[in-house]
Amino acid sequence: MNPSNDKRIVMTLDAGGTNFRFSAIRGNAVIAGPVMMPSEGDDLDKCLANIVDGFTQIREQCPELPAAISFAFPGPADYPNGIIGDLGNLPGFRGGIALGPMLRDLFGVPVFINNDGDLFAYGEAIAGFLPYVNDLLAQAGNPKRYRNLFGVTLGTGFGGGIVTEGRLLSGDNSISGEVWLLRNRLHPQMNAEEGCSIRAVRRVYAESAGIEFDAAPEPRDICDIGLGKKPGNRGAAIEAFRQLGVVAGDAMANTLTLIDGLAVIGGGIAAAWPLFLPALVDELNDYYNNFTGHRFRRLASTAFNLQDPAQINVFLKGEVREISVPGGNKKVNYDALPRVGIGLTQLGTSEAVSIGAYAFALNRLEQM
Repeated sequence: MNPSNDKRIVMTLDAGGTNFRFSAIRGNAVIAGPVMMPSEGDDLDKCLANIVDGFTQIREQCPELPAAISFAFPGPADYPNGIIGDLGNLPGFRGGIALGPMLRDLFGVPVFINNDGDLFAYGEAIAGFLPYVNDLLAQAGNPKRYRNLFGVTLGTGFGGGIVTEGRLLSGDNSISGEVWLLRNRLHPQMNAEEGCSIRAVRRVYAESAGIEFDAAPEPRDICDIGLGKKPGNRGAAIEAFRQLGVVAGDAMANTLTLIDGLAVIGGGIAAAWPLFLPALVDELNDYYNNFTGHRFRRLASTAFNLQDPAQINVFLKGEVREISVPGGNKKVNYDALPRVGIGLTQLGTSEAVSIGAYAFALNRLEQM
């Protein structure tokens, strides 16, 4: 499947706690919208009316009838059946709301809903980070190719998604990739999201600077302080993002142990990568000790920071050797460096979610 060449139109929605952003996509490109509507998350009737109004306005802008509706919406949810559960940031949703069936009846097209972390990873696997890295390998003359991707988003929360062999891993309960529930490396009694989110960065900055949490700047300002672009407590800013890197790196190491693929990072905090990505990759490349004192690698593979040009060169080259086949004169190439690459979204988080939603819809339409 190549979504960039597909002529079908899919209407999408980026559902935030404050605003809804509607658009239509064809061939991985936005052809209608955006249309912005307030979420009205504490009033179910107003919220649903705005969703219908937003999609109605987008449909009127489309040059032909859309083939489907596909979008990300917060969970918990029964995504395959389009039923939304009790949402924290949209409190009007309580008791199970059949949002998918409602939209299907109103617009007469299939409706697909998924988690934003899942769709982010899917979009980056289809048209972003995964093909970007494989293109770099091809340009370097290296035959190695990646087929598995783990995506995380750092923002209000800590989201994740897994794509393996071109397929989005959803799980039997629509809750695969819930990395926010992994253990917090620095505070083991807490979950990872308390160490790698907007509130985590502000909390550590406040603690390190000796101020109240409410007085802490937003992460974008803390990033500028850490980079020396704004006045403030630079040491506290650096420590806030270092701790985020440690906690996120530990969670990603646990996941990459099972996934064995590339990892891509998105979300609003991703722009602060110079302050947290080195600590994150160091955590991936850390060591365990056993009871005899023997040290061994945290991951079976070596992790590379693909935002670092020097590390990219080593990653692309690998450790290719020519070895002999026993019992004859034949020789084969052997790459002795198992490795994973860690980098930033190539599409932008919102666009990756939209393209993921588009590709997911096309894939499901082919199966109907």
